[in-house]
Amino acid sequence: MKYQILPILMAILLTAGFCFTACMPKTNNNQELQVKTIHGDISGSINNSVYAFKGIPYAKAERFMPPQNPDVWDGIRECTNFGPVARQVAPWYPDSVQNEQELFSVNVWTKGLNDGKKRPVMLWLHGGGFHIGASNDPMTYGEALAKKGDIVFVSVNHRLNILGFLDLSACGEKYAKSANVGMLDIVKALEWIHNNIENFGGNPSDVTIVGESGGGGKVGTLMCMPAAKGLFQKAIIQSGTLINTMTKEKSQTLGLAVLEKLGLTPNDVEKLETFSYAELVKAGNEAIAEISGPRKPGSPTMFGFAPSADGDVLLQQPFSPGFADISKDIPLMMGSTLNELMPVAYGENDLTLELAQERLAKQYGDKTRQFVELFAKAYPDYTPQDLLSVDKTFRPYTIRTADARAVESGAPLYVYFLAWKSAVDNASKGSFHGLDIPLAFNTVDLRADWTGNTEEAWELADKMSSAWINFIKSANPNVDGVLPKWECYNAENGATMYFENECRIVNNHDRELMNFIKPLN
Repeated sequence: MKYQILPILMAILLTAGFCFTACMPKTNNNQELQVKTIHGDISGSINNSVYAFKGIPYAKAERFMPPQNPDVWDGIRECTNFGPVARQVAPWYPDSVQNEQELFSVNVWTKGLNDGKKRPVMLWLHGGGFHIGASNDPMTYGEALAKKGDIVFVSVNHRLNILGFLDLSACGEKYAKSANVGMLDIVKALEWIHNNIENFGGNPSDVTIVGESGGGGKVGTLMCMPAAKGLFQKAIIQSGTLINTMTKEKSQTLGLAVLEKLGLTPNDVEKLETFSYAELVKAGNEAIAEISGPRKPGSPTMFGFAPSADGDVLLQQPFSPGFADISKDIPLMMGSTLNELMPVAYGENDLTLELAQERLAKQYGDKTRQFVELFAKAYPDYTPQDLLSVDKTFRPYTIRTADARAVESGAPLYVYFLAWKSAVDNASKGSFHGLDIPLAFNTVDLRADWTGNTEEAWELADKMSSAWINFIKSANPNVDGVLPKWECYNAENGATMYFENECRIVNNHDRELMNFIKPLN
């Protein structure tokens, strides 16, 4: 069940010198780099006029239990390296950087400490579909946005997969919240921000939650969680609108199936503590396969270890089609990319329109001509390669969700679409899933293998990061003199910022095409 940022992270982690050291109390006499938190004093580092604090503990938790406050510490805890990542099966995160007990940490980048300023705060939620990932990816370092926008950038690690979302609620009241503890970790991080961020120059009453892919799913999920209400004021969802199908009934059934695979009954549930992570993963994978079969990456729905709509911790699944009423006043920005997770044909330089239509006919049959006509209407300058490469999963659900949001809420709603294609690898990648991250975060230099470290990439990054910063600051992404006027979205105007070398506003440009591919109602 991969709902991910793209599995190339191992290379960048190695080339960026990725490492972690658990924050340990030390004596540090540099007063300028010290900050008080409610759990103890910490010290950090400074680079390029931005202070950085990495691996700050925000919680602790027993297996399958909701998070609690971390232990307090004496002395000054040195927080200059990332903390461990959540337990997961991912080759780019070896066991040596994973830790089930010590993963609960946040990272903070800011231009000011204890200076009385109230900077807007951004909480970044990494991708990986509730299953894999971490906050330690170099392209999501917060230094660039903190410096350019004078915002406080926070990122977080939290429990994932079977340790974050195994529903044992059928086994008794003690486990009533077990299906959603990975999301409750994020709520705990938001509480940490509320209680501590002023000392980092931030405003606890001006927090924007931002996520891409699975991280976008987490943003949407928080918008449906009563425990998160009031802890954030704005939201950005990047390529995150896939539907999580987990209900309490489904997640309880899966939880009981895992117990059975391990030879346990509900009366033996506490024996789960004795099983290794690898044993839990094996049992979980077997139970999912038995109930639903394997899920293909990019599938529009998710079943497995993901948040469960129990009517208590999680009122409803997001994007179904909108969000819970508790978030009706939250300004929202959301969007997707042209190609997302689609196999693309951009490496086929000799592809003709005739050959592309022959391939399309295998899917659309006698409706192929209609598809091409609608495509030409949406993208007048299309290529044969485009016909075979356009995203058919995220974009329809983005339109569907945006339509519903505009009806259910009067809060500002802005929609974007990234059509700019990467020039790397002989321009063969297209506008792929996750490409908007280094552009919006102004970290092109840290993901040159995705964007190319070119003037063109930096120019677009400047525009996109300015829009993200402005939305974080004011709930309005407009950038005077840089972008055309960006109107709020509704189903009638379909107003969408089309990010390309020459950015423009389009109005329902592909609604007919997407409705042809996947009916939006």
